[in-house]
Amino acid sequence: MTPDLLTLLRQVDTPTVCNAIEVAEGKRGFDAFTRGTLLASAPEASAMVGYARTAKIAAVAPPSEPPEVIKARRMAYYKYMAEAPAPAVTVIEDLDYPNAIGAYWGEINTTVHKGFGISGALTNGVMRDLGDLPKGFPVVAGSIGPSHGFVHVREIDTPVEVFGLRIQPSDLVHADRHGAVVIPPEVMPRLQNAIKTLLETEKLVLEPARSQGFNFEEFSNAWARFEKART
Repeated sequence: MTPDLLTLLRQVDTPTVCNAIEVAEGKRGFDAFTRGTLLASAPEASAMVGYARTAKIAAVAPPSEPPEVIKARRMAYYKYMAEAPAPAVTVIEDLDYPNAIGAYWGEINTTVHKGFGISGALTNGVMRDLGDLPKGFPVVAGSIGPSHGFVHVREIDTPVEVFGLRIQPSDLVHADRHGAVVIPPEVMPRLQNAIKTLLETEKLVLEPARSQGFNFEEFSNAWARFEKART
């Protein structure tokens, strides 16, 4: 990923990236995106973009493994996150979903991950401490809650699933308040131009629609230009 593409991806929202992937692929049907409604800790924040660092957690029941095993895995998790090549996004599957209760993402954990240089967190689990989370580290989560429960790490660096989206370690993730997508590696060489093309063609309809005196005839002409530009 070039620096210019990374900058552009951080400037556009996830629906734009989702559409641009179809432009790059030359067809509709791209389906590597989350389903359902997620919650954003900072809805106004820019998108998080990065290669996935994955883990699985649970919190409803106490861990069944010995405490020294849980502690060692916890520290291995933080080492794994600290060594993530930039840009990176943490993706956590809460195995208790849809009955998740353990708020893994609070003020301390978000601040630690931001300190590691990670762009943000995507999870089907719980977040808390809203208003105290550090700026520049958005969390997109499944729910909000007050307790950490018996939260503990179960797996590190394994495939995860968040809201119907299967994510492999090192997949390129783009996420914001709308949800998340995994960007296919084969579209990367064309993605920057695809985003720019998409934004330019959308202006063919948006600019007339925002002008005074807009009517059906102007819409029909604008839509014809829009359709022509997309083919």
